[in-house]
Amino acid sequence: MCSENLTAAAPKFFGRRKGRVVRKAKQFLLDNMLPQLKVTQTEDFDKIKLFGAGVQDVCLEIGFGDGQHLFGQAAAHPENGYVGVEVFQNGVANLLGLISGIKEGSNLPNRIEALQYPVHNIRVFDDDVRLLFARIPDEFFDKAYLLFPDPWPKKKHSGRRFVNPENLKEIWRILKPGGLFRIATDHPVYKRHVLRTMRAFSGFEWMAKCGNDWKHEPTDWVKTKYQQKALREGRRPVFFDYRKI
Repeated sequence: MCSENLTAAAPKFFGRRKGRVVRKAKQFLLDNMLPQLKVTQTEDFDKIKLFGAGVQDVCLEIGFGDGQHLFGQAAAHPENGYVGVEVFQNGVANLLGLISGIKEGSNLPNRIEALQYPVHNIRVFDDDVRLLFARIPDEFFDKAYLLFPDPWPKKKHSGRRFVNPENLKEIWRILKPGGLFRIATDHPVYKRHVLRTMRAFSGFEWMAKCGNDWKHEPTDWVKTKYQQKALREGRRPVFFDYRKI
């Protein structure tokens, strides 16, 4: 399938792609570092081609925000490969800043080699993940993360929520048997929506055995800036872990 056909059939996207003006350093990273890590719509999904030999688990994070969780997981698990998806340009730039350590616009290098940094096991798709699904083979990923997605709390916007039967079919397809699908949210409407929608989808088993299993952070959790803000504002996140049946 060619990229032109994928673009023509692109689903309607709701949400921001750009925010405030990107500063000089982050624009430098978007121009010079992102192309080295970028996954395209025509990418041949082979974990050795993506990450090199010796990679173990391959993980997907959908909507990685400012990249703190994705970067933290990749730094803690250099043996694994991570594909991060984010349409918001400022978030992609922030992730590249975490990887490179470049924060200021002065004294920028003439060249940048993305794979020479200590954390070099991240690849980025900077568009709607639904455009990428067709390129991903069955049972490719070991884990998938959906952390603090837009809850679209109004009833008239409920169809925009990522957790829906169509997307769940794709997540189920691209996960290996027994693979983990983790959803985190701090919004009460989305909590109820996840529980209801996942219960109706027979392809996943909820791993929680008691309330503490989903009301507290998983043992391998990486705290994000958004989560810290939610806690300060009195919103308690929950963490749903599902296993592919």
